[in-house]
Amino acid sequence: MNRTLVLLSALGAGLMTTAGVAQTAGPQASTAPATQPAPVKPEAVPAKIALVAFEQAVFATNEGQRNVQEVQKKYEPKKSQIDTLSQEVDALKKQLQSAPATLSDEERAARLKAIDTKEKQLNRDAEDAQTAYNADLQEAYAKLAQKVSVTLKNYVAQNGYTLLLDVSNQQSAVMWALPNTDVTQAVVEAYNTSSGVGAPPPAAPSASRPRPAAAKPAATK
Repeated sequence: MNRTLVLLSALGAGLMTTAGVAQTAGPQASTAPATQPAPVKPEAVPAKIALVAFEQAVFATNEGQRNVQEVQKKYEPKKSQIDTLSQEVDALKKQLQSAPATLSDEERAARLKAIDTKEKQLNRDAEDAQTAYNADLQEAYAKLAQKVSVTLKNYVAQNGYTLLLDVSNQQSAVMWALPNTDVTQAVVEAYNTSSGVGAPPPAAPSASRPRPAAAKPAATK
């Protein structure tokens, strides 16, 4: 009888161990990864390449021209101050050059010091104004570039282009291309139409007007 109880106990323990193993193995078997589908091979399509001078396109739009004029107008007072200071420096230099030979060394040194002081101020003011001007122009460019890039992407997609190259940079790898692959003007016209911004009046020419800073056309990505 005792042997029977021992045998039953051993069998019971074996069944419990087997059940535990089965319970442990069950979830692992159910979480086995499913078979992954075979990757789809890319198909070759006929290439249709478009070129765009994106930076020039942004500034060439009616809105871009208007924004540049607004930035230039903002800095007209500062430009006038710099022009006045430049004229003062030139006048002091001419006065020193035409000074009589009898001018004392002390007076000549004083005039040279005054010229040097004003010239340093002129250079500092001009540099600060140019830096601020370029920053404002860059900000205006970046905001408009985001909108123009949408028109550009829609244009190339609607016209079946498969590749778009930006040739704004003078170091572009494109050495030559057919003229009809350049879509810059077409994109400018498309954006002018969609934006509804009319052409601004031409700005008065100014030889000393600050020039727009070169901007990276990162928005075309």
